[in-house]
Amino acid sequence: MGLILQGGTIVTDVKSYKADVRIENEKIAEIGADLFKEGDEIVPINGCYLVPGGIDTHTHFDLDVGTTITADNFETGTKAAIVGGTTTILDFATQSKGHTLNDGLREWHDKSRGRCYSDYGFHMAITDWNDTTSKEMEDMINEGVTSFKMYMAYKDTLQVDDGIIFKALKRAKELGVLIGFHCENGDIISELINECKKNNQLSPKYHQLSRPSDVEVEATYRLMKIAKTANVPVYVVHLSSKDALEEVKKARLDGVKVYTETCPQYLLLDDKLYDLDGFESAKYVMSPPLRTKVDNDALWKALEEGDIDAIGTDHCSFNYKGQKDIGINDFSKIPNGGPGVEHRMGLLYTYGVKEGKISMNKFVELTSTKAAKLFGMYPQKGSIEVGSDADIVVIDPEIKNTISAENQTQNTDYTPYEGYEVDCQFRHVFLRGIEIIKEGKLTVEHPTGKYIVRTIN
Repeated sequence: MGLILQGGTIVTDVKSYKADVRIENEKIAEIGADLFKEGDEIVPINGCYLVPGGIDTHTHFDLDVGTTITADNFETGTKAAIVGGTTTILDFATQSKGHTLNDGLREWHDKSRGRCYSDYGFHMAITDWNDTTSKEMEDMINEGVTSFKMYMAYKDTLQVDDGIIFKALKRAKELGVLIGFHCENGDIISELINECKKNNQLSPKYHQLSRPSDVEVEATYRLMKIAKTANVPVYVVHLSSKDALEEVKKARLDGVKVYTETCPQYLLLDDKLYDLDGFESAKYVMSPPLRTKVDNDALWKALEEGDIDAIGTDHCSFNYKGQKDIGINDFSKIPNGGPGVEHRMGLLYTYGVKEGKISMNKFVELTSTKAAKLFGMYPQKGSIEVGSDADIVVIDPEIKNTISAENQTQNTDYTPYEGYEVDCQFRHVFLRGIEIIKEGKLTVEHPTGKYIVRTIN
């Protein structure tokens, strides 16, 4: 017994065409016409698009930041993800200082097991480099973790130095894996924060002023040179500025293989939000901070021209009341991050596709297919083809919604996209053939997501 999605337009990263899709045993069994077999259920979707389930390359669920824990755990976060058309998330398992990679992976499995509404995998964040860490990178591969992350910021907690970066990249080359980097100069940021505090500049806007785009540009430039010396590909997470993008483009011309990710906040929001009265701008304290409208425009152009490979969210949610206000008297204590996993797909469709900035095929590439290819999940994920997991999102372009904190699934008391209109509804969302969303509403009572064992490309 199968399920047939009938009458829609299939959109992949390279083509769009009208065809029906037959799902059976969690997989896409057939694509074409006249697919009905006795006992099949037919779901009519005339006038709708069928796209591969979204893949969010960058989330932080159930993350302890020292003073508090993110508002979204794996249950609430993946529920929000799948409501918003994202069927797979990649979260960051993290090695704590003094501990091993295996310790970090074990902790993240304990946090997520049996709690995910979407499928999920992990990148492994390396914070403490030694011979054991180097050896354990191979353990991670055997456990299906084939990508890593290092921070060039967050001094004294997460930040690693250039020598460690070089050693890790050489090891990544041996293993054939990809390392992503948070590119900001943590040493300079630390000094700028200290200067602000010394001058009693403590309101949220000083978060932005203590993390100017130049610290992202410098770190991006430095990473490009280290990657060239090591002769190994790298991945830049949450690219936020025009000038950092220029460093990536120059490095590519110089022979460096570099992949990039940006986020909806760096496309749609800008630094004027740090001028809001009172403590309101704390909602937008994230790292990197929001940039200018010029930067927004440059990143949109980069999407169109293929200079950015994927769109994640860096979803790292904290409530405005009770969490963000930990730093009401000191911006440096405001938990960094914001919610977004629920709204990524709708925002990109509305303000990208509908406004003519990207095509539907580019939308699919950026929200799903390229991520699947980069991170060892293709064609199991990120594709509508026979044999792939039946992760399918049915987009109805005729239904409009308005984003608000009141109607979101994310477990936060605000959204940075309050009042933004979304010109579509995810009428159906299928996860491995299971209908998780119908008419925009969750249909299952319990999580059905599975851990994805990823391969090396």
